[in-house]
Amino acid sequence: MVSKNKASEKVLEPPIPMIEGVCPMPDIAQLIGGKWKLIILQILIFQGTKRFGELRKLIDGITQTMLTNQLRALERDGLVKRKVYPEVPPRVEYSATKRALDLEEMFHAMHAWWERNC
Repeated sequence: MVSKNKASEKVLEPPIPMIEGVCPMPDIAQLIGGKWKLIILQILIFQGTKRFGELRKLIDGITQTMLTNQLRALERDGLVKRKVYPEVPPRVEYSATKRALDLEEMFHAMHAWWERNC
């Protein structure tokens, strides 16, 4: 009689549920992927509205150009709201939109994963 290994009998499930073969991961990565977008979102979600200079001081190593580009992309994608006050000099504030605030659970899950694995 040949014994069967229990592991070989196990059917592996795909790690991410897929609907009709379509995976949203490329679209998600486009919205929040990259080194800086997640850091910007994390600050705005958990610390609230920030001015450009405040964000730049909080994000070690980011250039002014890169921060500007990333904020514009996040605004274009509906994750960051930019508010300009008609003052001299102009005051600009950035805040997380409702769409971005919905990512809070994902940040908590990533934090929990980090604590378990690192």
